[in-house]
Amino acid sequence: MDIAYIPSPSTGVLELGPVPLRGYAFCILAGLFTALWIVDRRWVARGGKKGTTWDIAVWAVPFGLAGGRLYHVITDYQLYFGEGRDWVDAFKIWEGGLGIWGAVAMGALGAWIGCRRRGIALPPYADAVAPGLAIAQAIGRWGNWFNQELYGRPTDLPWGLRIDPAYRPDATPELATYHPTFLYESLWCLGVAALVFWADRRFRLGHGRAFALYVAAYTAGRGWIEYMRVDEAHHILGLRLNLWTSILVFTAAVVYMIVSARLRPGRESVVEPDLPSSAKAGSEGRKGGKPDAEGTADTDPATAADGDGAAGSGEAKPSDGAADGKPSGGAADRTAEAPGTTADTAASDAGGE
Repeated sequence: MDIAYIPSPSTGVLELGPVPLRGYAFCILAGLFTALWIVDRRWVARGGKKGTTWDIAVWAVPFGLAGGRLYHVITDYQLYFGEGRDWVDAFKIWEGGLGIWGAVAMGALGAWIGCRRRGIALPPYADAVAPGLAIAQAIGRWGNWFNQELYGRPTDLPWGLRIDPAYRPDATPELATYHPTFLYESLWCLGVAALVFWADRRFRLGHGRAFALYVAAYTAGRGWIEYMRVDEAHHILGLRLNLWTSILVFTAAVVYMIVSARLRPGRESVVEPDLPSSAKAGSEGRKGGKPDAEGTADTDPATAADGDGAAGSGEAKPSDGAADGKPSGGAADRTAEAPGTTADTAASDAGGE
């Protein structure tokens, strides 16, 4: 008889009238919005503009969700396309099944598109994302608790997770408590976030190295946690597929940190440049209703001539020899040339703004 254990929820769905609130979906959304709040603050602290994070999220979040689901369906295709299975279930994302590897890879692609549209390099933005993403995973993992899934081997430890008979493995239906691997990974991700926060402040990580640190630290923990899990998975040379993925991704992240630190030490001084001056001028001209050149050309030539003529010749005085009341030829020439000269000057000024 188990004296102490972690209970599983009696249901994974809370009915709010006609709207079902699913625990798994709630955890994913809570982690997502928490991460975006953290990322926005970090991005502004590094010199970025407030709100940029949310603009990029419009691309990154849908790509990440689609990538996470796609990875899960591909690597566990037998759950949806095997005998007696319904392929429509592959679209029921609320029932669980998001692969972190696909979510990060496709989410990075979406973030790259969003960054490119705003003229931002991806590495500094990824550095801002790193600890927030780890915290999002820590919160999202509790969705597995609601679904009673992805737990570990049987255990009699006081923090063992009690699984209802309907969700127990076929090999051990009589055993009730199992390692709460969702909890292990949640706590590990919080530790990863703390590590990235500390290292980023201590060493001023830049050029994607904070994100690489997050990847390396997460995969190091995912490796031993994956080894404890008992859910169905594909094996290669006796190891679970996700364990091999952790090893390869960990190696790539460590290599990137080493090579990047040698080639591009330090941190970026500018993470979100302003618009070019030419783009600003064009934007200001469009706000006025007309392009800059047209706005300048609309100035009354006669008025411009009077003002420019007075300024150009000092005062329109007759010459010393104009005793008969006729202006000198030089003054008349300058007065006649004033409109053309002013228009040329105005056009030149409009082009240089």
